[in-house]
Amino acid sequence: MLLEVNDANFDEVVIKSVKPVIVDFWAEWCGPCRMISPIIEEISYEFEGKVVVVKCDVDSSPSVATKYNIRNIPTVLFFKDGKIADKQVGAVPKNNFVAKLNALI
Repeated sequence: MLLEVNDANFDEVVIKSVKPVIVDFWAEWCGPCRMISPIIEEISYEFEGKVVVVKCDVDSSPSVATKYNIRNIPTVLFFKDGKIADKQVGAVPKNNFVAKLNALI
């Protein structure tokens, strides 16, 4: 299941999660973000129960984007135990995301 996070609930959903978390930083106007969106959604179903998958709109959550130094989108951060464990910038094939997730599980 894909969740939306924002400045208000980011720490609760992502940092305090006992499971690994993948965070897709995106914006409505971003073409490459729209390209990977279906991939992120597929991953949310395929890894349900093992990984928390969330999306964070950088336009509506500027504090989180600034805190994690998000300069280009899409940027996907992989969190484990409340810390960044890996990062992927730009639109890439699904297997890139899956390989990074499998390394965290």
